[in-house]
Amino acid sequence: MAPTKFGVGQSVLRKEDDPLIRGKGRYTDDYAPQASAHALVLRSPHAHATFKLDANAARQLPGVLAILTAEDVKDLGGLPCLFNLPDNPFQGPDYPILVGGEVRHVGDAVAFVVADTLAHARDALEAVAVEWTPQPAAIGAGNAIKPGAPQVWPQFPGNVLFDASIGDRAAAEAAFAKAHTVAEIKIVNPRIVTNYMETRAAVCEYDAKRDHFTLTIGSQGSHRLRDILCQNVLKIPTEKMRVVCPDVGGGFGTKLFPYREYALLAVAAKKIGKPIRWTADRSDHFVGDSQGRDNITTARMALAEDGKFLGMDVDLIGDLGGYLSTFGPYIPYGGAGMLPGLYDIKAFHCRIRTVFTHTVPVDAYRGAGRPEAAYVIERLVDACARKLGMSPDAVRRKNFIPPRALPYTTATGKVYDSGDFAAHLKRAMDVGEWKDFAKRIKTAKKQGLVRGIGLASYVEVCGTMGEETAKVVLDPDGDLTVLIGSQSSGQGHQTAYAQIVAEQFGVAPERVRVIQGDTDKVATGLGTGGSASIPSGGVSVQRATHQLGEQLREIAADALETSVADLEIADGIVRIAGTDRSISFADLAKRPGVDPSKLNASATFSSADGTYPNGTHLVEIELDPATGKIRIVNYVIVDDFGVTLNPLLLAGQVHGGTMQGIGQALMERAVYDAEDGQLVTGTFMDYAMPRAADGAPIVFETHNVPCKTNPMGVKGAGEAGAIGSCPAVVNAIIDALWREYRIDHIDMPATPERVWMAIREHERQHRL
Repeated sequence: MAPTKFGVGQSVLRKEDDPLIRGKGRYTDDYAPQASAHALVLRSPHAHATFKLDANAARQLPGVLAILTAEDVKDLGGLPCLFNLPDNPFQGPDYPILVGGEVRHVGDAVAFVVADTLAHARDALEAVAVEWTPQPAAIGAGNAIKPGAPQVWPQFPGNVLFDASIGDRAAAEAAFAKAHTVAEIKIVNPRIVTNYMETRAAVCEYDAKRDHFTLTIGSQGSHRLRDILCQNVLKIPTEKMRVVCPDVGGGFGTKLFPYREYALLAVAAKKIGKPIRWTADRSDHFVGDSQGRDNITTARMALAEDGKFLGMDVDLIGDLGGYLSTFGPYIPYGGAGMLPGLYDIKAFHCRIRTVFTHTVPVDAYRGAGRPEAAYVIERLVDACARKLGMSPDAVRRKNFIPPRALPYTTATGKVYDSGDFAAHLKRAMDVGEWKDFAKRIKTAKKQGLVRGIGLASYVEVCGTMGEETAKVVLDPDGDLTVLIGSQSSGQGHQTAYAQIVAEQFGVAPERVRVIQGDTDKVATGLGTGGSASIPSGGVSVQRATHQLGEQLREIAADALETSVADLEIADGIVRIAGTDRSISFADLAKRPGVDPSKLNASATFSSADGTYPNGTHLVEIELDPATGKIRIVNYVIVDDFGVTLNPLLLAGQVHGGTMQGIGQALMERAVYDAEDGQLVTGTFMDYAMPRAADGAPIVFETHNVPCKTNPMGVKGAGEAGAIGSCPAVVNAIIDALWREYRIDHIDMPATPERVWMAIREHERQHRL
């Protein structure tokens, strides 16, 4: 029986919110074991330098318990990269836990200081003597591949890790040979600092009697972290470490990875015999956590005279930073597979070069390669429209994959199973009053302002993290517990999983407890990433709940002396259908002689095919040519997520991702000094973040077509807002600039300064 009040599809309020809004959330930095020591990391002030370090004097200072240098951790393994090319494997450089001799980005870790108080740790950090010899730095992937550029790693000439291709080069060349015309763009997807509200933190406790570590940490997955730290770095059995994740204040991909501090805490905790706490300050975050995006892309489309896309060719350069982060090289490579977008493009080729630079390593950030791909194709489609003299909606309709062609295999091998792409485009245009835009242009012009309107119809692939197992347990009091290895960092898992259980058992979500983030309590887990929690974890919960229901019917059949076929479950009881004879969940749990294994059930699900959420973002902006300031005046989103589990949670995810995309489109950019590699935007004084006033009220709707490859029909939703937003915002800005000035290009972030300079340059050229 599916309850209408609490089940799938209902706007159930978040269970998580009450303690959080009352200030009773429990984050890693709230955990303070008695007699804890404090740790800090000594980081390089140079992008590239050789150095000599002497910590002897610092070790003698009051309160100092340990100072670790490269020599102290030389037996540890480095941080691993978990991706390699399928056909041409590479051997990446070592990513040491502490660096000895040569640093490769500002923030590179050279020492780890532990003291009885944070003040003493800071004193010791300043007392470590380091003799630096700065070296030339390679900054920016475009500069790093130029002849004569400084080398990041001697074994990678030209700073290129790999130069690979996907698609069919010959087919693409043939398409361009017969093209009526060609549209081309060259765009920069700028580097982003992946700021979340709660900076990374960790507490490590060592039990000498058991030779066992407990690591309390804010991350996106406890099991993956434990396994990498134990197997790859510390080289100990996984049963020697318990990882616990309390409340987590945001992740966006960046908290999924292992970092140096976690292994250093374990080594130091064992060395001094005390718990150790470490919390990153915001400056630590800017130079110590992986960053995102940072691609330079040239893309061309071969066009027929009627506007049909004949072929696409792309040259993509991805900046990796100074080391290979966990999935770093995969992000541009995997993202390239989504470059064809929603369009029927038979011939496709992409060259992908991944490049080392003397900067913070780059890895997955909300969308992980798919936002970069959507930005390229949607910017290119608008360029095609301008080249052909077509409207941006018309060129999209001309080339969308039609519903009758689904399932459709793209030129990169992705299989789109479901959708109606023209339908969500039309709905977004209707809601956004596209037909009346000309009137609004005139009104704005009377005020000295310029209006622009932009579209982005995106698609992404998600839900392919691997197997996720859920266990559902009937508790002695008749409530239920879900144990699962995904990890919430604000998405609302406690509510979402409870709704799936409520759907089948008819209990209120308050009666369903969700346990995540504890490797001692939850047997396995992949963590949360790639919008996989509901497409994979949700299916596991659904199946485990169904199995438990079957087992409870069997127990109830014995108790009620009837057949299983006569029983139904509703309102947390099992009853004989059509009668008042029933037994409660609590009585079932306490029934004498019941096999305890029948009071729980587990299920595992993995989607090899993934899911393909898609949709259209429509953005209308107003531009002040006197200042370059841009204001978003209208924002419409129509998405296809297959099936909506909880409209409130879904809207929150879409709004949050969209604001992140708006931030990237209008203001966010990590800037490194081209000469010495300093991170110029190293604090919130210099790195701009979006506020509520920088967005606009978002009109959000769904036009769902159930996913055919997912048992629940759902398509992942956590990253979608960040994928459709950037191209829609920038296309709207370029639309305004093109209408008024015939300016057809601007790179993100489209800051007032950049817009103002583009307009002034146009005026200068036309005065000549």
